[in-house]
Amino acid sequence: MVCQEITSLDMPELLPYSQLSERQLLHYKEPELGLFVAESPNVIKRALEAGYRPVSFLIEKTQLSGAIAEALAEVPDTPVYTSEKDVLEKITGYSMTRGVLSLMRRKPLPDSEKLCRPMHRIAVLEDVMNPTNVGAIFRSAAALGVEAVLLTKGCSDPLYRRSARVSMGTVFQIPWAWLEADDWMAQLHSCGFATAAMALCEDSLPLDAPLLNEIPQLAIVLGTEGDGLKSSTIAQCDYTVRIPMSNGVDSLNVAAASAVAFWQLCRQH
Repeated sequence: MVCQEITSLDMPELLPYSQLSERQLLHYKEPELGLFVAESPNVIKRALEAGYRPVSFLIEKTQLSGAIAEALAEVPDTPVYTSEKDVLEKITGYSMTRGVLSLMRRKPLPDSEKLCRPMHRIAVLEDVMNPTNVGAIFRSAAALGVEAVLLTKGCSDPLYRRSARVSMGTVFQIPWAWLEADDWMAQLHSCGFATAAMALCEDSLPLDAPLLNEIPQLAIVLGTEGDGLKSSTIAQCDYTVRIPMSNGVDSLNVAAASAVAFWQLCRQH
């Protein structure tokens, strides 16, 4: 372990933790792939298992011999910057979950069409902007049988710190890709997928409609917080699907709705 005590808040090695936004890290040293910050031992461990390479670690002194120790042993030449909790909070501007961060290098993402073509059940996120919701959807996808997640450019980045943390590191386990083309619905159809829009419409099928589980390849399409899917997206989908509600509740948060939909539509595949 290459451990270094933090002697100044202005150490240049700490710049990515203290002064660069997540969007700036994404474009850091272009044309390289950019960086991201992973938070908590569990998230960092899953990132390492998925082949992500750490640049450095930022760790509270009290955590050096804790849950992160095993991960540190796997990358012994990676610098570890350490100090007391209050010092690290001054650097980052927030309280670190389990007192551990790691700056990591991004990896190339797969082509969305090549990724989804052999799959049976995938999720498509249209403009889901809240990183907490993105992370929660990935966690449900991993737990409930979704094989891949595709995201439009309006979505929050799954590797943003909060998304990855809320996902419990499953963003590193579930294959995902950005949908680059504007006609992404046509791309899904060309790959053999039927598309199911999760939306409240008069002609919606109930989620437990038997024919939905009989579809060999199904893309479950979920929309942004508040407004839901675009009307043009719903119109292009093969099916519109609703979750039956009780007690006057008209809808669920997109993350909660995703868990219900994934359980019903993926459990037999």
